[in-house]
Amino acid sequence: MLPRPVRAVVFDMDGLLVDSEAVFRDAMMHVARERGHDLPLEVFLRMVGLPGASSRAVALAHFGADFPIDEFNEAVWRHARAHHDEIGVALKAGVTELLDHLDDAGLPRAVATSSSHMAVEHQLGRNGLIERFQAIVAAGDYARGKPNPDPFLKAAERLGIDPAYCMALEDSHNGVRAAHAAGMMTIMVPDLLAATDEMRERCIAIAESLHDVRLMLTTPARRASAG
Repeated sequence: MLPRPVRAVVFDMDGLLVDSEAVFRDAMMHVARERGHDLPLEVFLRMVGLPGASSRAVALAHFGADFPIDEFNEAVWRHARAHHDEIGVALKAGVTELLDHLDDAGLPRAVATSSSHMAVEHQLGRNGLIERFQAIVAAGDYARGKPNPDPFLKAAERLGIDPAYCMALEDSHNGVRAAHAAGMMTIMVPDLLAATDEMRERCIAIAESLHDVRLMLTTPARRASAG
């Protein structure tokens, strides 16, 4: 049972709406190996959900301060983009059905992501999803990135909804921390990172997929839209 009526839903993007985290994981590890470097999975996972500057700091702490990080990141992006151009950007299970339900319930929604607006256009635009959101909040739209609450607070502001009445959907630990700090009803839908005890404490639920989120919303969403 949801603690409050849901009047809006705020989505993360990578790993939540689109199956992109695994692509970037593979691209980063491939480029590192290609250049004679080792990138343990645990190091990559510390970057998940972080804004660019914070991810950069994690990489430099691992590779060393003199590591050519800009050249490395450009190569990773080229590799990931080539994969997307060849195969496309896959949606996570339940995305379309959940958005259809939100349309039926009259609930507005936003994206709050650590990625750039260019990445949003690349990831969501190709699937025709951008127009299905009333607000897109991306890197450059807020002062502090996740795990700070700023992206989610900005999304609530643009939607004109009190954060307490927003449901936030996240797949990463840093995203959950950000949404919880914003005071939103947070649900984690794990992708590359498993739910931990900390995540369970900060979330109102852990869902296996967005199909489960839609089922959670069914009755409360009708009540909220009717009231």
